[in-house]
Amino acid sequence: MSQDTDNQLLGVVLLVRHGDRQGFYQDPDTYTATATQITPLGNQQEFLLGSDLRSLYLNESSPSYIPGMSTGLFNPSQVYIQADFGDENGVIYDSCVSLTQGLWPATSSNNITLANGTMITAPLGGYQYIPIETVDPNLSIALEGFANCNTFNTHTTEFYNSSIFQEMATQSASFLDSLPPYLNGRSVQLENMWNIYDFMNVNDIHNATFAKALPATYLAQVQTLANWHEYNVFSDQSIGGIGNIAGLAILPSILNGFADVMNSTNPVQLSITAISYKPFLSLFNMTGVASANPSLAGIVNYAAAVALELRQPSESSEPVIRFNFKNGSDADFVTYNFLNRTGDVPLSAFIDAMAPVAINTTATWCSVCDNNQDSGCAALALATEQGEAAARPKISPAGAGVLGAGLTLIVVVLMGFTLAFLGVLTISRFRGRRSRHPGTFELKKDGESI
Repeated sequence: MSQDTDNQLLGVVLLVRHGDRQGFYQDPDTYTATATQITPLGNQQEFLLGSDLRSLYLNESSPSYIPGMSTGLFNPSQVYIQADFGDENGVIYDSCVSLTQGLWPATSSNNITLANGTMITAPLGGYQYIPIETVDPNLSIALEGFANCNTFNTHTTEFYNSSIFQEMATQSASFLDSLPPYLNGRSVQLENMWNIYDFMNVNDIHNATFAKALPATYLAQVQTLANWHEYNVFSDQSIGGIGNIAGLAILPSILNGFADVMNSTNPVQLSITAISYKPFLSLFNMTGVASANPSLAGIVNYAAAVALELRQPSESSEPVIRFNFKNGSDADFVTYNFLNRTGDVPLSAFIDAMAPVAINTTATWCSVCDNNQDSGCAALALATEQGEAAARPKISPAGAGVLGAGLTLIVVVLMGFTLAFLGVLTISRFRGRRSRHPGTFELKKDGESI
């Protein structure tokens, strides 16, 4: 990670992938997932990632220390953490717990003195219990915008029917036909490439017999095909295209993280969002990082992390963003150019590029995904239907003329409250905490809008 002394680090917005887990299956058409569990290796990977982040951002001797951040006891006013609690059945949340153990390790300072003078230290040598907000995809689409998204499913089907997919299927057919001995009955169709890779990768890590029998180049070849498959599914030629839905839905979390850093009254200097690999693919596509670095156009490793640093240059009044990426717990952070620019990018440029396409409310997601049943869409559809029914005249034309305007106004107001409530509640549960209206990203510094 590049360092310099010409600007001050104001805060960091982190996106982290979970650690190693047991086997996992995803429907190739809808990406509906089965349950799995984290492994001790996965916990260790996340702990190591947390320790690295602690050394980088919570160490006063580090060039990237976040000024004012507590280096010992966790300070809840300085940090916000959320974790996807749907995809992979708790693995992401469990990973986030291990991450926080590395960031804020046990300390004897985590104690309390009772009225009788007895000092009590927290269990496990002063273990710190870090609050993590869970994001249920049944209530919020913020971290799994792709789930139950009908237009995204159509996008996936169109990709499978495309000429480029058919060409790849033809090119890879002989190799795929050689895989059945290593797949325990799984389909070897290119459409199933994610599940082929995941099964082989999990067994290569945890099954010694499998790892010994697998030809030396097979896993790398399978991963190359899986990277191509997943990047094409979770990306789009247009920044606001439906293929980027995983990234479009997570953008409000990123933008809100920057807004929290810039809050001069009560800044939150470190925001952490724990997710699956899918938003990484969309984000790399949307920011142009993948096009400039083809090696990143694929599935990120376990415990990978994007660190979006918000910095204040000495020669400018406007903050800038630095894009850093660490592809796994054993990798180093690398700084990448993004948005077709060289070096750090002005915050306003990032907002101008991303805010217009961000999915800020459940109502917007329901419309974009053509869904009137899931993730709060049924409640929104019902509210709309009831509002329209209530607004229809049920008395004589003369009476309707007198009452129509007033009744319609009342219904519109009630619908507004209902839709606003549902939109805020289901897009992101932390919005109430942050007291920010959906869809608005006004960042201020010292009272001045940026």
